[in-house]
Amino acid sequence: MTIERPDLSGRTAFITGTTRGIGKALALSLAEQGCNIVSTGKTSEEDDYGEDEDLEGSIEQTARECRELGVEALPIQLDVRDAGAVEAAAEEAIDHFGEVGIVVNNASAIQIANVADLPADRFDLLNEVNVRGTYLTCRAFIDHLTDVEDAWLLANAPPVTVDRAPGEAPYAWSKLGMSFITLSLATELSGKGVGCNSFWPVTAIDTRATRYFGLGTEDDWRTPEIVSDTVLEILSRDPSSFNGNAVYDEDLLREAGVEDFSRYNVTEGDPAPMSVQMFDQSYERPS
Repeated sequence: MTIERPDLSGRTAFITGTTRGIGKALALSLAEQGCNIVSTGKTSEEDDYGEDEDLEGSIEQTARECRELGVEALPIQLDVRDAGAVEAAAEEAIDHFGEVGIVVNNASAIQIANVADLPADRFDLLNEVNVRGTYLTCRAFIDHLTDVEDAWLLANAPPVTVDRAPGEAPYAWSKLGMSFITLSLATELSGKGVGCNSFWPVTAIDTRATRYFGLGTEDDWRTPEIVSDTVLEILSRDPSSFNGNAVYDEDLLREAGVEDFSRYNVTEGDPAPMSVQMFDQSYERPS
């Protein structure tokens, strides 16, 4: 069984970090359902990276692929650490489309390392991109979202269920900060019709970062489509009642009726719950 995909025709989503990986999959998945896309990220084709730079995706490329699906797409180059830039991007998106009803904080910096091995400036980067970026993006859209019917504020971040993450503490801390801000807003915006939720994969997802940091092997990975299907399932619900939830992809999709997850596997077999084990070692996959 597959999930029931919501009709997002005429709606607009502002997604951070759409140049590749999960962010790009989210943009294309929402576009397939008729949603206009604001494609944001640091990588733009207008920048000169030199002959040796492998661009591996850009905000413009993602926007073009969304337009090929029949929707309107607006690429905006954005450093989510820059408060002025975030506010300007939100303003441009709202001015262009008239209304932005879905905001997804996906952009993240990643560095898997022990505390002793991670330089202080890298720790700062993790928190500036992940926590500060989420805070600034939420803050830029809060007033607008409260005036939009069926509005959503989502974050690609794990449930806040642990008090330690040996071997990944700096990165885990920054990702949990994304969740903390999002779920706190569920209470701050209670009664205003904005569904504030976080979503997180049970397994490692096949992205450039996963391969670069050697997070397991292909046997342990799933494709980004399982995450985008999770977001579609969230968007099919009522934001007034589905609010303040921190969901795992597999759990939510099982609840929606999905039983066979093999189509998401990079290779045959049942992937190990690697992504969860990084943050919640008490998690037990349903049998």
